[in-house]
Amino acid sequence: MALLSLQTENFRNLAPGPFKFSPWVNLIYGANGSGKTSLLEAIAYLGLGRSFRQNRHQVVCREGQQRFVVFGAVSERSVPAVVELGRADTATSARLGFSRDIQSRETRLRVNGENVYSLSVLASLFPVSVIDPGVFDIVAGGPGKRRQFLDWLVFHVEPSFAPLWQQCQRTISQRNQILRSGRIDDHQLQVWDRQFVELAQQVDELRLRVFSEFATHLRSVLEQVHGEWAAALKVEYSPGWDRKKGLATTLIEHREQERKVGHTLYGPNRADIRLRYHGHAVAELFSRGQQKTLVILMKLSQGEVLATRGKQVTFLLDDINAELDLVHRRLLAERLNRLGSQVFMTAIERPDPSLLWEVPPSDYKMFHVNMDG
Repeated sequence: MALLSLQTENFRNLAPGPFKFSPWVNLIYGANGSGKTSLLEAIAYLGLGRSFRQNRHQVVCREGQQRFVVFGAVSERSVPAVVELGRADTATSARLGFSRDIQSRETRLRVNGENVYSLSVLASLFPVSVIDPGVFDIVAGGPGKRRQFLDWLVFHVEPSFAPLWQQCQRTISQRNQILRSGRIDDHQLQVWDRQFVELAQQVDELRLRVFSEFATHLRSVLEQVHGEWAAALKVEYSPGWDRKKGLATTLIEHREQERKVGHTLYGPNRADIRLRYHGHAVAELFSRGQQKTLVILMKLSQGEVLATRGKQVTFLLDDINAELDLVHRRLLAERLNRLGSQVFMTAIERPDPSLLWEVPPSDYKMFHVNMDG
């Protein structure tokens, strides 16, 4: 899906709009504090149901107001595999809405004027991928960041993943309650363990299938990067337990350890993408620039996996000029153009398209954002 228009109400310092966008490339510039990132945040709400900068809804609501609204019109197009793409005609469209009442803490989601009751509905219609300074924690941060990165892709590739993972998380919560109770009922725990193992294996199967496809695309883009580090990089998926032993045996062997800490230590809740370079975690050896490049390539590989399925990702690139040098900005821009992705890119200075593309796309739009929106 590509976002064609956006309207907001009481969202930070943004004017109500409407904003009319190119379904392909949108270049947004303005001084610090002018609302560039706020515009990307509002777009992200339609695909993520949250801000990529803050965890609390109330911080995006205009001061003195109790409710904010984000409304957008999106179009769906057929996106072929990763090749030079022609401009396809719009096949279908949808109107997406997100509103939040800060006082009552009520969230309302709408699709084509009808209420829906799960964020996954909006997310499936409008895949959004954010590349901002915080995203580089995918490499430098803990396993949770990389697990979230993988699960975003699995969600969009495997429709059965979201309800299955939710059921698995509920089972983990039940196990944790028993482990924290102080007096473990072995029979009760065995019942939950059997259910947990069954669900974990199904989650693992979906993750592994999608990861294998992702790794193939990542290796392909790494081959185009100069430097020994790209050739020597090892990318592996860890399910969260020892495959040779199996999860059921692992849980039995570590029952006392889990009882002491009071929560589940092994399972899909501990899955990770391991990034290794000569036997060491890349976060220990890679420069900041190499880490940034790797994350960008991982994000591009996500987009390529979805493109092979005819799904278009909308990429939100916030202040990339401050994070990447010109060579890597060009690499990112060219690859995104090949994918046929919709792109929103912010900068302080007015962008020069000729510096990003050898042949700048003819259908880009330029926006100057000021304090009045």
